[in-house]
Amino acid sequence: MTDRIEPPKKPLGPSTMSVHGGEPREKPAHSLTTPIVQTATYTWANTQELKDHFDGKSEGRIDYGRYGNPTQKIAESKLAALENAQDCLLFASGMGAMTTVLYALLSRGTHVIVTDDSYRRTRQFLNAMLPRYGIELSTVPAGDYEALEDAIKPTTRVLVSESPTNPYNRILDLERFAAIGRKHRVKTVIDATFATPYNARPLEWGVDLVMHSASKYLGGHNDLLAGAVLGSRDLIAGIRSLQATTGPIVDPFVAYLLVRGLKTFALRMERQNGSAQAIAEFLAGHPKVEAVHYAGLPSHPGHDIAKKQMRGFGGVVSFEVRGDLDTASRVVDACAIPYIAASLGGVESLIEQPAIMSFYELTTEERLEIGIKDNLIRYAVGIEDTDDLIADLAQALERA
Repeated sequence: MTDRIEPPKKPLGPSTMSVHGGEPREKPAHSLTTPIVQTATYTWANTQELKDHFDGKSEGRIDYGRYGNPTQKIAESKLAALENAQDCLLFASGMGAMTTVLYALLSRGTHVIVTDDSYRRTRQFLNAMLPRYGIELSTVPAGDYEALEDAIKPTTRVLVSESPTNPYNRILDLERFAAIGRKHRVKTVIDATFATPYNARPLEWGVDLVMHSASKYLGGHNDLLAGAVLGSRDLIAGIRSLQATTGPIVDPFVAYLLVRGLKTFALRMERQNGSAQAIAEFLAGHPKVEAVHYAGLPSHPGHDIAKKQMRGFGGVVSFEVRGDLDTASRVVDACAIPYIAASLGGVESLIEQPAIMSFYELTTEERLEIGIKDNLIRYAVGIEDTDDLIADLAQALERA
């Protein structure tokens, strides 16, 4: 008689993971919620305990606040569980995460490649800061994988991209991107803020590091600033070492807010995915709308790839109205539900014109050169009722 083989356990669903993933069952003081450990320093019972810590014999201990915090560790564990990553490291902002990753992976004489539709602040950092330290940059067109591979040099160390992109929701073939990196032994970094681990998990497609602005969908309430980078233990360990020196750490209270926000992460994403899809379909059929940029639409050039590698298509819908900058402004001003604001991913819907919000200092010609049209509107969908959001957009378009 042979031993009975137990079937593999079914993976927990996204909502169950959002609530319970990464958290110990038993918490201090029998608290149900993860407590805020509001301290900058930690104490030791005796000198031997301290020596054991530095000898690596006291797992989980922390000796100073710049090197971590118990609340932060729980938030990192939860994000790692959601992303199916070996490790996670939190930062004070998304840009803090991205810049520290690049500083950790690059050095004088090395070369980095970025796709031309990556987040503009990332591109600004790459163009303005890294050359000062003897690091060379190449920018290649998004979606041109031949150009990406052709740009690789013996000194290339990192490929940087984003999917979906801001504001046009362009989709990167994560599997192909990762394969190019492996072929040339170059690390691949993806900003997946728009996707979130609910909709896409780049690590599972072979990408080395995934980065998030946790201020957006992960926090989910427009009340915190944080960033996260996730990947293998070895890669994160090197980045953690640099963070311990440069200090862009997350505050314990912010970490607590992030844990709290993540409890409803899957529920929020399901609503935002559904509402954004409905809004995109409504806009695509409206006579006053010239174009809609949303990967959930079959007309979107990245739709087939998105269907392959994403659970949902995200909560941001960008669209072009028929008219000019002033026409778009009238639509934005006529909307009664969304707030005019930067950012995205929270429970409140937000609306803005990229030409004014993010690129106002540029001339029309300069904006067009980088693809930002005057009649472009970006709508970051919240969790309000879908019918209400569509009705509000309908009256705004009619009034414009």
